[in-house]
Parts: sequence; structure tokens; C-alpha cells
Amino acid sequence: QVQLVESGGGLVQAGGSLRLSCAASGSIFSINPMGWYRQAPGRQRDLVAAFISGGITRYADSVKGRFTISRDNAKNTMYLQMNNLKPEDTAVYYCNYNTGWRDYWGQGTQVTVSS
Repeated sequence: QVQLVESGGGLVQAGGSLRLSCAASGSIFSINPMGWYRQAPGRQRDLVAAFISGGITRYADSVKGRFTISRDNAKNTMYLQMNNLKPEDTAVYYCNYNTGWRDYWGQGTQVTVSS
């Protein structure tokens, strides 16, 4: 059984930075996709950044150059460094781990960017 716990969200002014963490417990394999998604009120949940397979990463166009995904395999923790935040980045951010036959989600952490 895999459990994911996000932390690091909060309120920040536009142009500021936050670092989100996703602590994973259970059997985590770096070959499986793992990433960050976000969902704003009234909108669908969208990919922000992810490790597609091993070290290969994918970013949403809206965050390229501002957000960086990373991981510490020894700590089973994934991070999302978010710089130059914009009000449109406001959303609940979720950690996701996909084994190919099951999706695991964390409880989410709120990020609010004020203008």
C-alpha cells in the first residue's frame, strides 16, 4: 500500500516562491510515473510536472522555467520548487504515483498566490 502526504503549501504574494514536498511510504519505484497535479475551483485536475519514467521529466507549458520537480529517492520524497508564482497558480496541489494499474493520490495542499 502506498501513501502520499503533501506539505509546503500556503499563501504567497505574486513573484514569491514555495517548495512543496510529497513524502511517500510503501513500495515506490522510480521507474513508475510520479508527479504533481493541481486543481483550481471549478476546473479539472491538470498535470503540473512529473517524472514520466526514471529521470525523464515533463512540465506543463504554463510552468516551464518557473517550476522544478525533483526527488530524493533515499527519503522517498518528491519536491516541487515553485518560483515567480502568479495568481493563476492558485490551486490545490496533489502528489500522484501511478503503478500502471492503480493511481495513488495525496490529500492535497493549498497554494494561494495573491496579486
